[in-house]
Amino acid sequence: MTLKLVIGNKNYSSWSMLPWLALRANDIAFEEIFIPLYTGAADKQRILNFSDAGKVPALIDGDITVWDSLSIIEYAAERFPEARLWPAERAARAHARSISAEVHSGFMALRNECGMNLHRPIGAIALSDEARANVARIQRIWTGCRAMYGKSGPFLFGAFGAADAMFAPVVHRFRTYAISVAPEVQAYMDTMMALPAFAEWTKAGLAETIVIDRFETA
Repeated sequence: MTLKLVIGNKNYSSWSMLPWLALRANDIAFEEIFIPLYTGAADKQRILNFSDAGKVPALIDGDITVWDSLSIIEYAAERFPEARLWPAERAARAHARSISAEVHSGFMALRNECGMNLHRPIGAIALSDEARANVARIQRIWTGCRAMYGKSGPFLFGAFGAADAMFAPVVHRFRTYAISVAPEVQAYMDTMMALPAFAEWTKAGLAETIVIDRFETA
């Protein structure tokens, strides 16, 4: 039975991007169900028909429903162990899970000040001290992972995995808001943007014509 992944707008929905990228980049087949966000009660009810949480993304696997981006990725890692979404070695796996949880629950200043909007013309904005601290921390995470695991491949833990998917929207934010980064961080961003699944999401997001005014302020 084919998985179903319910997502929102590719231009804006960073939460939807995470599991979509984890699945697509690892050739895990799924049916994509797109429900536009903030378009009224009818589409809100469509989301509720899939998940009582009333939010995207949601993964449907037969009679199993999984919601929340990180939970979906964890479920996929169990369901498709051959994809190796998490590193095989225990210490590396703990490291990957820790930074994934950190980006999942943190960096609120960066999220609030640099919302994901692929259509936005590239250009810098003034960031708060808190957002600049978020940027510095993320750069330390990325450079630390690359220093420890870079011999195994170009992604955070060598091969593309769950942690890369969790940080994918940050790559878009850094690029869109022209945030200055270290050369090794830019190299990682270039690797991510060259990933076919990442490019596929980006192309589809740029092709969308729906505008959500609340996300067009920065």
